[in-house]
Amino acid sequence: MKRMVVLTALALMVCVLPARAAGLTGKYIEARTCDVWTGPCFANAEMNLAGKHAVLGWKVDQGEFRGVRLDGLGVVAVVAASDTLGLTQTGKGKALLIVDSRADAGQREALVALARKQGGALVENVVGVQSARVDLEICPCAEGGCAILDAGTARISTRCLDGKHDKICGNESAFYPPLACDVEVRPAFAIEHTFTGKGVNETWNDAGRRGAYLGRFTVR
Repeated sequence: MKRMVVLTALALMVCVLPARAAGLTGKYIEARTCDVWTGPCFANAEMNLAGKHAVLGWKVDQGEFRGVRLDGLGVVAVVAASDTLGLTQTGKGKALLIVDSRADAGQREALVALARKQGGALVENVVGVQSARVDLEICPCAEGGCAILDAGTARISTRCLDGKHDKICGNESAFYPPLACDVEVRPAFAIEHTFTGKGVNETWNDAGRRGAYLGRFTVR
């Protein structure tokens, strides 16, 4: 009987541990004030003139981070820097975090930690943490380029890239890598990319640019 109890307990551990090891999964989006799907000639012309601002958004499908369940919650990082993001920074950037208003105190703390981990150096200097409902929807179509992020003062909407009309030089590629780690993304056209709030001493409205990525993130 004791042997049966021990074997049953071990079987339960085997079933439970892989699920916990899966960590956290969800949707990811970012938009910048420069083209990310572009040719080298266009990118070189924009360096340190554009692309100094970005909005990054994570929406958890399921999982936990640092022992806290975060299913259905989101967090957004609004980033302003002195140089084009994705290149070597000569000045320290600023990040404002917008945490899902549906989160409790423990979840709020975990979401802030998640954004810091995923955003890396770009989110080291957090100048403020605000609260708003964070919604992120990405269309399930095969092309998968349409999405809407609504976090109050920060908004992104995208469409699929048009291989015919969005090509300008004919040598476009995903020139800049995504700003967050642990993501699988594809480029998209930003119909809307705005930040109208306070916290980084700047606002922007950067519509109509090949400057977005969207996809999924996984934290293990």
